[in-house]
Amino acid sequence: MPPGHARSKGADAQGLGRSRGGLSTKLHTATEALGLPIRLIGTPGQRNDIALAHDLIDGIDADAAIADKGYDADHLADRIIEQGAQVVIPPKRNRKVQRPYDIDLYKERNRIERFFCKLKQFRASWSPW
Repeated sequence: MPPGHARSKGADAQGLGRSRGGLSTKLHTATEALGLPIRLIGTPGQRNDIALAHDLIDGIDADAAIADKGYDADHLADRIIEQGAQVVIPPKRNRKVQRPYDIDLYKERNRIERFFCKLKQFRASWSPW
């Protein structure tokens, strides 16, 4: 059952994870070509990036899926191809068969990084409380 599901309880349902530094949350995000978010999934901070990758991309109509090496897995690449998109994920260094990817298109990944920078910049300036 995915985190945040109606039957999930406790810190996991709230996207809180414990580490030596305290509580943490990881935000998994899919953006459109201009860097505007179209899907956000919060998980505990210790959760692996690829854990919710299928939930993140399901139902999104895109020409290409651009992600970092943390999302390099055959099952995810197969799902992206099934959805009719190009896989633009650099292979991990320890991969036996290095999958090719469009290096020029990969440079557009900075849009998601800019989204996170904007999010961090404004996190303290707005509060509903």
